Amino acid sequence: MQSWGRQEGLLAAISLLLLAWEEVCTIEVPLDPRIQQDLKQPPTIIKQSLKDYIVDPRDNIIIECEAKGNPVPTFMWRRNGKFFNVGKDPRVTMRKRSGTLEISFRNGGRPEDYEGEYQCFASNNFGTALSNKMLLRVSKSPLWPKEVLEPVVINEGAPLVLACNPPPGLPPPNTFWMNSAMLPISQDERVSMGLNGDLYFSNVLAKDAATDYSCNARFLFTHTIQQKNPFTLKVLTKEPYNDTSSFSSVNHTDSYSGRSVPETTPTFLTPTGTTSSKMVLRGEQMLLECIAAGVPTPRIHWFKKGGELPTQKVKTENYNKTLRIMSVSEEDSGEYVCRANNKIGSISHSISVQVKAAPYWLEKPQNLILAPDENGRLVCRANGNPKPSIQWLVNGEPIESAVQNPSRQVVDDTIIFRAVQTGSSAVYQCNASNEHGYLLANAFVNILDMAPRMLGPKNQLIKVIENNRTFLDCPYFGSPMPELRWFKNGQGSSLDGGQYRVYLNGTLEIKRARTEDQGTYTCVASNILGRVDNQVRLEVKEPTRIVRAPEHLTVTRGSLAQFDCRVKYDVSLPITVTWTKDDKPLSISWRLKKDEDSLTIPNVLESDEGTYTCTVSTELDEDSASARLTVLGYDPISPSNRSTLLADRPEPPRDLELSDPSERSVRLTWIHGNDNNSPITEFQVQFEENRFQPGRWQNLSSYPGDLNSVVLQLSPYVNYQFRVIAINAIGPSRPSRPSPRYQTSGAPPDVVPRGLKGEGTKTNNMEISWEPLLDMEKNGPNLRYIVSWRQKDMSQDWKNVTTTLARHVIHNAGTYKPYEIKVLALNDFGPGPESSIVIGYSAEGRPTAAPTDVRVSKIDSTKTHVHWAPVDPNTIMGALKEYRVHYWRESSLLKGLRVNKEVKTKGFNASGLQPSGILTDLIPYSNYKMYMKIVNRRYEGPPSNTVEFQTKEGVPGVPKFFRIKRWRTDTIHLEWEKPEEPNGILIGYTLKYQTVNGSQVGHIQMENFPPNVTQFTLRLPDRSTHYKFFLSARTQVGAGEVYAEDSPHFANEAYSKDQVDIATQGWFIGLMCAVALLVLILLIVCFIKRSRGGKYPVRDKKDLPLDAVDQKDQDGSFDYRSDEDNKPLQGSQTSLDGNVKESDDSLVDYGDGGNGQFNEDGSFIGQYTVKKDKEETEGNESSEATSPVNAIYSLA
Repeated sequence: MQSWGRQEGLLAAISLLLLAWEEVCTIEVPLDPRIQQDLKQPPTIIKQSLKDYIVDPRDNIIIECEAKGNPVPTFMWRRNGKFFNVGKDPRVTMRKRSGTLEISFRNGGRPEDYEGEYQCFASNNFGTALSNKMLLRVSKSPLWPKEVLEPVVINEGAPLVLACNPPPGLPPPNTFWMNSAMLPISQDERVSMGLNGDLYFSNVLAKDAATDYSCNARFLFTHTIQQKNPFTLKVLTKEPYNDTSSFSSVNHTDSYSGRSVPETTPTFLTPTGTTSSKMVLRGEQMLLECIAAGVPTPRIHWFKKGGELPTQKVKTENYNKTLRIMSVSEEDSGEYVCRANNKIGSISHSISVQVKAAPYWLEKPQNLILAPDENGRLVCRANGNPKPSIQWLVNGEPIESAVQNPSRQVVDDTIIFRAVQTGSSAVYQCNASNEHGYLLANAFVNILDMAPRMLGPKNQLIKVIENNRTFLDCPYFGSPMPELRWFKNGQGSSLDGGQYRVYLNGTLEIKRARTEDQGTYTCVASNILGRVDNQVRLEVKEPTRIVRAPEHLTVTRGSLAQFDCRVKYDVSLPITVTWTKDDKPLSISWRLKKDEDSLTIPNVLESDEGTYTCTVSTELDEDSASARLTVLGYDPISPSNRSTLLADRPEPPRDLELSDPSERSVRLTWIHGNDNNSPITEFQVQFEENRFQPGRWQNLSSYPGDLNSVVLQLSPYVNYQFRVIAINAIGPSRPSRPSPRYQTSGAPPDVVPRGLKGEGTKTNNMEISWEPLLDMEKNGPNLRYIVSWRQKDMSQDWKNVTTTLARHVIHNAGTYKPYEIKVLALNDFGPGPESSIVIGYSAEGRPTAAPTDVRVSKIDSTKTHVHWAPVDPNTIMGALKEYRVHYWRESSLLKGLRVNKEVKTKGFNASGLQPSGILTDLIPYSNYKMYMKIVNRRYEGPPSNTVEFQTKEGVPGVPKFFRIKRWRTDTIHLEWEKPEEPNGILIGYTLKYQTVNGSQVGHIQMENFPPNVTQFTLRLPDRSTHYKFFLSARTQVGAGEVYAEDSPHFANEAYSKDQVDIATQGWFIGLMCAVALLVLILLIVCFIKRSRGGKYPVRDKKDLPLDAVDQKDQDGSFDYRSDEDNKPLQGSQTSLDGNVKESDDSLVDYGDGGNGQFNEDGSFIGQYTVKKDKEETEGNESSEATSPVNAIYSLA
């Protein structure tokens, strides 16, 4: 039997290993309403009440259970493990299309009768989902038991504990101590309340004597407070208590000095003894407490044996008597020591902390949607202390007792599905439990068969600009997953490779859209259940370009300026041409003229100077160009300006007078200056005051050019003087002489300070700030501000302060508390208007809690879903900014591959009870680590648990390089290198290639190589064959990005690894030029020689008859004759009568006999004979061109 058990375990391990090598994936169903409407789906629980559910007895009881599915689920309940018949209880109703129970007590009944454990079952034709078991309990707030408390009599200096012992409530009450005046008992290092509610006195002083120490218990659910009978405390003292002396010793640690109180060494009031132990669950907060007695009052210090306190999540409270550790983890186990010491001595207590853990998810099972005959698996991994046990259920029943399914196999925490069949859909439950709790997760397995469907719009028109990267979308869905192919113009083979790339989501990428790419593209999706197609029409447009851009211009004032902007664009696209000046829209007025290709500015002014930009745009693209216009003064010599020489800037106004004075206005009158032949169009009035910015002239207002008297509106408490500037078409005049000064009377401020806000700048403070009033808004001397504040919703009186600054800091404002704030300005003449109330917040603190239950799911090759449990809003200590994930690539699953371990962050703003986010841009086949922090606007909180996960294998990246070489005329050699990021285990390379002849391409051929082969030699059918190659690496997931290369053209020349085209090399061209030059020089020399030796006497020599047999001359030479002698030699010419005229220098016609001689000029005078029809004339000068052969012989 043991042998059989070992074999069974071995078979299970082999099954898991084989499944790991198989392609396991779940179908992702799109959210398209048309798909969701027809999608049959098992139930999923989407809302349920808490596991520990405490209700208020004064309200109706509502137990929530919501589920979704198709068909709509029906609901059933169990109570305490038995069927709960909802219809038989008149007080219980179930909501329509929901499983939520509502228990009403309007007609009597006790809520306590319905306490118990409830569980909801949601079912439809495809399975049953379960809720958690919800323990329903009714909140209780019992009265304090009646008791008679005897007065407590104690000696001064002795320790004391006043017991609270609140009545047991559900949930337990909060306790606090008050006196008969309903004021809290003052607490400090000497007197404080413990975690159990008791009031501890490290030592009693005479001033502690009172008759009204009362413990109070607040019950949260019923909003009631129960009060215990008060204690009476009598203190026996050797000296009478002087109340005035106590004032001087408030908050002084040595309040008993001089009172003859004996000093004592510290002792612990709680805990007792020298050691104790505590167990706390992972993720909860841990509270450790030490309260000591002694005179003087001991101080408490904490430390951890063998390590340091985790400062990021440790907080001391209650005057260092309580140590709080947030979100405890296994690392927080150990021995914690509290030490109490005063000047007499010290004492220590050791607390052994053991951290246990209720089950928590490592990998929660996820819904699985499979097509028939596909494989899949459900994984349920949980951890805890002690390690939890895993139990699988199917449709709410233990899987061992469920109907057998041959396609299902359970192996520990994994259920393996192979070749699933229609009709085997079900909901599986994983229950992970230990002694501290349990986890229950539902995950359905839905076997889906659906014919292909197109999800995008029909017959879509896409317009793109030429040479741009283009994407044609074709979203689709079906089960089994359809095969998608693209075709162009309804014919030819499917498009993939080269400049086309088809993505898994159906999108077709065209890397560079060209005019010939226009047309109708059809995407076809097909599986065993059917076929469907959709069409996308692509139009490729010419880019919009400015072919004649505006150029920088420098013109004289008053002349004409014209900027060109000629555009080339696609005529089928509407075009818009806009002009801007200095990046601001240019208003085309009557003076400016804009036509299709230019902008014209007649009679240029100095104000026209600037940068002009022409922007041309269509619905698809745009282009722009800019040029600078510089305006110069008049050129007095230019004839074109001769007619405008008389116009100039106007003369300044004169004789300024002030009249009709009032509190906030005065009349200003002046006399016009000469307009210098250009009408005055505007007057600019400026002012200067000598109180705030003396000597600085500022614009006050502008008026039309036909006025010379205006009423100026002024501000209070300003000593003004004015001047006027006249403006015509040429430009502004010089300023006039200043007017006499005019002093306005003061007044209260009439504006509200702007920009009021309150925010924290340091711990526990809030800085209230605002914009100070401008000088001209002060309206009087001694300006100051009254700022008021109060804490929001606390019914407090307003606090205020007067300040001359534009800020005020409130200290001890708490951590992130809301405040109402307002401000007003006042001067010596009175206060101004009050601002509206603004809500400000004190400084944010460092978040005290970390997100819990951080986990990942749906891990893909490049992304994963991140889940976490939200933190308590009170622990954020500020406004929630985001949940921030810190993650890094720890290593690659491929040995020896070095990785960049840079820590990256990503923020999520998800909210709700089960927030989640998607972490993207991951690298496939890698080990990753991550943790999460809560972030407010100022601080990051403590880190969560570190989560490790592995991304799945993906398609590899592009090969590192791909080279094409030609070693011989009949072969091409290819070399490549493996990808820098293999993204998995490489299983080989795929090389596709086809012949290319212009626009005609040949049949695609394919070669597959193992991963260790990185080169290939291809034999060419002929030298002119041109190929296009497509190389990609492969993993088990599929082929990666394609590296495309064209082979070079080798039509007329040999090509090898080291050869180049010699005819294009500079040295060869130079050599050929040198040879040609040398030949030319030789010809020139020959011509000169010929010319100089052309006239020379030739001695007559009679032709001798030759015998048929060769005869030897007297000088020993031989004369060879044959029929070839009668043929014209190379270089001979044909005469006008058609006979052949032999060359003068034919070597064949040289006669024999007679030694060659040279004249004094070096010319050759040998005797030779030429066979001609007539006698040769002595001294004849040949008119024929010199033969190159003769030229060479003449040089010899």
